[in-house]
Amino acid sequence: MASTLAWLDYDSAERERTQRILALFQERESRDELGLGAIRDSFADQLFPGTSTIQTRLRYALFIPWMYMRLEEQRVSSSQIAARARKFEIDMIEPLLEQEDRAGVFGRVARQRLKRLPSSVYWAALGSWGIRRFPGSQEDYYGALDRIYRERSHARSPEDGEPESGPSTWDRKIVPAPADFPANPSTKLTMEEASYLRDRIVVSHPRSLFALLVNDGLPAEVEFPWEHPDQARFSAEHRELLKHACIFSEVMHGAAILYNLMLSELRKKADWQNLYRDEFAEWATRNWTEVDSWDLSQFWRVAYDPNHTITQAAMTFVANWVGFVRAGTSELVESAGARALVRSREQRLKGLHSRFTNQRALDQWSGAAGLVRLSYRWRTANQFLFDLQTAFAEPNAANA
Repeated sequence: MASTLAWLDYDSAERERTQRILALFQERESRDELGLGAIRDSFADQLFPGTSTIQTRLRYALFIPWMYMRLEEQRVSSSQIAARARKFEIDMIEPLLEQEDRAGVFGRVARQRLKRLPSSVYWAALGSWGIRRFPGSQEDYYGALDRIYRERSHARSPEDGEPESGPSTWDRKIVPAPADFPANPSTKLTMEEASYLRDRIVVSHPRSLFALLVNDGLPAEVEFPWEHPDQARFSAEHRELLKHACIFSEVMHGAAILYNLMLSELRKKADWQNLYRDEFAEWATRNWTEVDSWDLSQFWRVAYDPNHTITQAAMTFVANWVGFVRAGTSELVESAGARALVRSREQRLKGLHSRFTNQRALDQWSGAAGLVRLSYRWRTANQFLFDLQTAFAEPNAANA
């Protein structure tokens, strides 16, 4: 059930106006206006564990531990580690931008003003994949370093062939950094690095779809994971996950469109209203046969993940919206019940900051919120798959 955007043949002025409005759609999947984030993240973590929507290139998963290992070797203190690590990461921006492939380089625009550093973006992934062995947050790690140094200094020196004693913060089998690191960095992986990262993902999450795709080298030029051309190689469990993820993404997209249409009406933006009415009409004409026979009880069983709390309110909202869709979508855009459902859900989530009741919040609305169809971090996972594929196909092209 792939989603497409289709438009009538407008004149040039109308086409330009429409394209400007369409630019509003370019937003991060992580926006969660109707409280569906726990459901989205549960599926994403089951399908592509360790990923996030703001990760870019896979080699950052090595840059970060290499950096911290270097700083630990220098015994940078707990009081100095945050500043030293920030300088290290900022200093890598310009050299990375000098490489031929600059896609995905952090700080390409912000440079020295970069606020969200790669180390914070990849910290959870490093733990998820077993590369980071320290169990806490970055702040916990920084605060613990002085103690870790003391414990290491009191631990006995390893005999030949024996593992190092003392607390381990990083995987001892990690592929070593290039001799000149961090000089001349590149986002391209070497074959050795790609093999290491592939093995870490597969060993850490052997039953995930990500592990299968990583192990078999299966990137794909598709927008959603359920459009992958090699689904015949997926397990029955993976196919069931994708079936439910696809239906949920498709059916709840209509609620997001209606939400933005209602805000456009409040703002009295006629062009935005026309845009969202057209988008809703296109959504409403899909084949909803799968939704009619969708087993919501099974969906909630599949969606369950102990790391994500799906509230009863979220489940009720989804069930009620699905009920409206099953009743018919031809007139759904004007349904008072559907509109009340969307409005009450947003008000419950945002409280005094609801765009329906807070004029300032409404005025600050950019024209699009929560509109990107859920793909469960497929874009990030697929980029990582392409990074691995490139390394295995062209091992001599990457840094040695």
